[in-house]
Amino acid sequence: MVKETDLVLDTCLLAGRIMIENGSEMARAEDTIMRIATNSGYPDAQVFSTVTGIIMSIPDQKNAQVESVSRRNIDLEKVSWVNRLSRDYAVKKITLTEFFDQLKIVDEAVPYFPFWLQVLGAALVSGPLMTIFCNNFYDIGVTSIIGAIGFAIYYAINKTLDIKFISEFVSSLLIGFMAVLTVRMGLGHSVDNIIIGAVMPLVPGVPLTNAVRDILNGHFVSGPARGIEALLTASAIGFGIAFVFRFF
Repeated sequence: MVKETDLVLDTCLLAGRIMIENGSEMARAEDTIMRIATNSGYPDAQVFSTVTGIIMSIPDQKNAQVESVSRRNIDLEKVSWVNRLSRDYAVKKITLTEFFDQLKIVDEAVPYFPFWLQVLGAALVSGPLMTIFCNNFYDIGVTSIIGAIGFAIYYAINKTLDIKFISEFVSSLLIGFMAVLTVRMGLGHSVDNIIIGAVMPLVPGVPLTNAVRDILNGHFVSGPARGIEALLTASAIGFGIAFVFRFF
């Protein structure tokens, strides 16, 4: 039979890992973990979290437990579900065992939005943002199409190789090539404007925002680490576009 303290630790660590893996800032993840521990009768629990792992201990226990964080995606729906389950547990709508079982379901769940809807979302982001940033209404259709294709390429490569930066480099490279090609064929007017809009679905907005929030909240390990991750993503996108301008 699983001891209560072990179940509390397992639940807290699983909740924290799901949140960090899917785009939550550290302060929110640690706050959720501490709320679960407090509502379970352990307000003196200690937790230390980074972008690669969580360490947690309960004062009466001799050993701490470690949970590795090996993936980093953006799925705020899962973060919202963990918060919702935590609130249900706080008001005693669910037991700790039910809470843990529900977390395992959330952890194993596939993305809520199907692939075609994500591609459509990328198209709706690319064209309108290009128009807002560049005041160019002529290329909104071309930019939407190229942005959707670029995101689809990124999704396919990332799912196959599971190497985020290579996926971003290749997709931005093909976006730049398609932008140059459409302008030379007379289907577009401005290569720069098309590229600006089409790469928007790849821009690391959430990691950059979380990096700033983590630093402001005093997480001086996780904040710079996420900032470097966002910088690498931006560099991969920039190198792909620069390659096109250099050789095409």
